[in-house]
Amino acid sequence: MSEAATQARRDELARGLAAVRSRLDDAARACGREPSDVGLLTVTKFFPASDAVLLYELGCRAFGESREQEAHTKIEQFRETVPDPTVQWHMIGRLQRNKARSVSRWAHTVHSVDSARLAGALAAGATAALAAGDRTEPLRVLLQVSLDGDPQRGGVPADGLDVLADEVAAADGLELAGLMGVPPLGADLDESFETLAELGAQLRQRHPAARELSAGMSGDLEHAVRHGSTCVRVGTGVLGPRPLA
Repeated sequence: MSEAATQARRDELARGLAAVRSRLDDAARACGREPSDVGLLTVTKFFPASDAVLLYELGCRAFGESREQEAHTKIEQFRETVPDPTVQWHMIGRLQRNKARSVSRWAHTVHSVDSARLAGALAAGATAALAAGDRTEPLRVLLQVSLDGDPQRGGVPADGLDVLADEVAAADGLELAGLMGVPPLGADLDESFETLAELGAQLRQRHPAARELSAGMSGDLEHAVRHGSTCVRVGTGVLGPRPLA
């Protein structure tokens, strides 16, 4: 990419980032929250490592990915330019168990754990990564909750949340950090995020340290912040339309 093209992309990303941060600040203040209480996870899936580098230069330190193979390659490319060990990479997409060991080496947090078998695979991978020195802290895990009961969309049903939470909390190599949810298509956003917030409150009664609520994306972040989101996952709002495959 030419210097002029790089600068044009940096300017584009800066505008998108400023617009999203302004929306987040306004949304937090509108419901009496501090803007600093809501983190921005910049979703770089489908975008090149060069965009993540530019976003880093603009102040981003946490990035979200959804496919292990893409993420693994991108992280290696990113680290060739930015050898900053404090940068966080999050797995936000549905995860197959056979990818768990690899993800456990690079992920700071996995947002999409919805079964005991997946949690077990991640625990084994994280334990091995800790022993090998590939990571220095337990793998943070968010439980993805189904807000409509459809198993095809991913997520543990609400009535199975307590059992899965207890298993994750007891697993070596894992840290139970909270919940993640995605409103079903066509659903009332406030109802969906209110349900997620209520489930989060119930979880904290059993596991007080599981305080994170990963909720909200480019199109619905204001609704999510209103209902207590601590982490919004924004891709297109910052980076623009996804590149064609």
